[in-house]
Amino acid sequence: MNVFRLNALRKCMADKNLDGILVTKEVNLHYFSGFRGDDTTLIITKDKALLITDSRYKEQAEAEAPLFDIMEQKEGLLRKTVEEIKLLGCKAVGFEGNALHYDDYAALVKNLQGIAFNRSVHLDVLRQIKDADEIRLIRKACEIADIAYRDILDFIRPGITEIAVAARLEHIMREAGAEKTSFDTIVASGLRGSMPHGAATNKLIEVGDFVTMDYGARYQGYCSDTTRTVCIGQATERQHQIYETVLSAQEAALAVIAPGKSGKEIDSVARKRLAEDGVEQYFGHGLGHSLGLEIHEEPRLSKSSKCESLQPGMIITDEPGVYIPGWGGLRIEDTVLVTDFGSERLTKSDKHLIEIQ
Repeated sequence: MNVFRLNALRKCMADKNLDGILVTKEVNLHYFSGFRGDDTTLIITKDKALLITDSRYKEQAEAEAPLFDIMEQKEGLLRKTVEEIKLLGCKAVGFEGNALHYDDYAALVKNLQGIAFNRSVHLDVLRQIKDADEIRLIRKACEIADIAYRDILDFIRPGITEIAVAARLEHIMREAGAEKTSFDTIVASGLRGSMPHGAATNKLIEVGDFVTMDYGARYQGYCSDTTRTVCIGQATERQHQIYETVLSAQEAALAVIAPGKSGKEIDSVARKRLAEDGVEQYFGHGLGHSLGLEIHEEPRLSKSSKCESLQPGMIITDEPGVYIPGWGGLRIEDTVLVTDFGSERLTKSDKHLIEIQ
């Protein structure tokens, strides 16, 4: 698996006329090597792959990163990194400009005299198209999130707090195999539903509330992302109307997700449907984002998306919402795999309005 990832990294290196790349971003350390620890650097050259870590992780690295030579540092990670770059005879080394701390960069530049260490490379782009193993892990993360949703429908009721709902979702996901959550669980009820990222609070859930739950499971490093909104008690006519508008926008976007489609094009489909019912002005964020080892990755689906053409193997979210200050709001979100001819919804939970009596 990682042979192909290393080959892609080496092609990037050759395209930029570099003879080495220093990898420091934790998720990219995992992606290229398989190693799940921290306090580590990778040095990749045309014919060498080094993983530098300390005694805490040496045995783990040997097991998880079989394609790498494991180098143990004893006097400082940066010092050992400089030493190995020099021993490899590198003349021009790229680094992750979006991940390397300035102080570390300054120390490396100071100690790599005679070596060109001034080329920033963005390696996240190499993770945009997921391979079969990644898709399998994200699919499992989505299955875990679906288990938690089925459970929460029997748990949620008037008089419990948003924090209790979040804790229950997280507990069930851990029981089902998640190593942790993908991000801080969002539970926003009643008037707080107008906040798209309303973190769970001690607010009591009441009859008549919409309750929006945005949550995800992390499974073997890979994320899922799901949002469902339920109503406590019987929904009002307006709640029904706005919910159906958001759902139809979400389904309309889902229907056009396919290879070759642009991020702007898909985003506009959802916005057009919201505009038909006069609520597009209450949808302020982009329609979706990619996810994988990070919860927010490229490409994006939005009015300003730079994605000109989706590709098979990309995994994105489809998450329109309506947020009305003084009234509340809702969001409906699926994690979606772009396939050869269309898309597959990886989150299977029911999306129709559920009224919890």
